[in-house]
Amino acid sequence: MSAPAVVCPPDERAALDAFDQALHRAATGVPSPLTLRDADGNEHRFDAVDWCREHRPGDSGLLDRCTGATLDVGCGPGRLTSALLGRGRSALGIDVSAAAVRLARARGALALRRDVFGPLPGHGRWEHLLLADGNLGIGGDPAALLRRCRDLLAPHGKLHTELEPPGAGTWAGVATLHTADGSAAAPLRWAQVAADDLAPLARTVGLTILTTWTEEDRWFATLAAA
Repeated sequence: MSAPAVVCPPDERAALDAFDQALHRAATGVPSPLTLRDADGNEHRFDAVDWCREHRPGDSGLLDRCTGATLDVGCGPGRLTSALLGRGRSALGIDVSAAAVRLARARGALALRRDVFGPLPGHGRWEHLLLADGNLGIGGDPAALLRRCRDLLAPHGKLHTELEPPGAGTWAGVATLHTADGSAAAPLRWAQVAADDLAPLARTVGLTILTTWTEEDRWFATLAAA
């Protein structure tokens, strides 16, 4: 039986290619800055090297909370998935990026090239879901993503998500991804959610916030079905 198709809208192919290239550079230790420019012209900067590290400051609280079978959504190069496996946890990473999946597997993580909105193993049985490193922005519609995560979880499962700091603002829509040389990729549907905007969003999708915490200047929350 063939694997489910990976969904990548044609107009986002160039953005995904730029992301893949940044990951390849970052995996060799070369700084690979990326800039996401939202519809209002605000710039959000990242460096793919951070995702390729063995440990990113602030990861510990996330890992400690994943005490059972965990789905790492947008796993990137597998930093968190491999760390969970190293702790003896059952963990699977998914990502639409071919480069990310290759890098994740190279470090010993179990990873599949899948779209979170497509068919996935373990539907409705995952004890924990991770949305780290800004992945609450996947798809450009946080409400739709949270509903999907709720459906993937077991009845008493928990979603652990990373947020932007309070006051950072919440936005969703079409952005553009820019590489270090200043070139612009094709549009990318993305979003960000600030910690102080999470509660009303969670209520609209049938989730409740169990706890919030900060670690190493990163903001997080754990949610479950209301």
